Amino acid sequence: VDFCLAYTRAGSPWYCGDPRCGVVSAVAQTVELLARCRAKGVPVVFTRVVYGEDGLDSELIFLKKVPKLISWTEDNPLTHICPEVLPVHGEEVMIKKHPGAFFGTPLLSYFNARRIDTVLLVGCSTSGCIRATALEGMQHGFRVVIPRECVGDRTQAVHDANLLDCHAKICDVLPKSAVMDYLDGLPPAAKKAKKKA
Repeated sequence: VDFCLAYTRAGSPWYCGDPRCGVVSAVAQTVELLARCRAKGVPVVFTRVVYGEDGLDSELIFLKKVPKLISWTEDNPLTHICPEVLPVHGEEVMIKKHPGAFFGTPLLSYFNARRIDTVLLVGCSTSGCIRATALEGMQHGFRVVIPRECVGDRTQAVHDANLLDCHAKICDVLPKSAVMDYLDGLPPAAKKAKKKA
């Protein structure tokens, strides 16, 4: 969810570089997890927050609360996905305009069509889009798991408080190592048969 350059590029007004809880560290921790998911054939979905250049999105309540986000348009390089975790061919990238990844996107249909029942949730920010997505996922009946090291926020206190609350009420917050062990127990991804000409 929303691993974009706005949070990882030094000098950005949204930069989250705290090594204890920041997004820079979360992106680095996610590289290995993402590779393992792909090796096991686990579907991977990305989200980006992008608003229209015409300014009409400014009437959204979320943008009234956080008006600086109106600059998150397609031509703003800070909205682009971090190069360390770029999607590969065939992976979905869904555009959203609100904190939760389910609201206003085809994510629920995507999961249901594939009979997915468990969501490994990584991204940022812990207190915003991660918490909102975890809550939506739980309400839709998914078991949501957050690998603790693979989410980030601006401050340690906010990050820790939200993970504590999410684990108590919404989802499972686990060490990345436990999630990697779970993935290791899955069979390898099936090889796709080559089409004959």
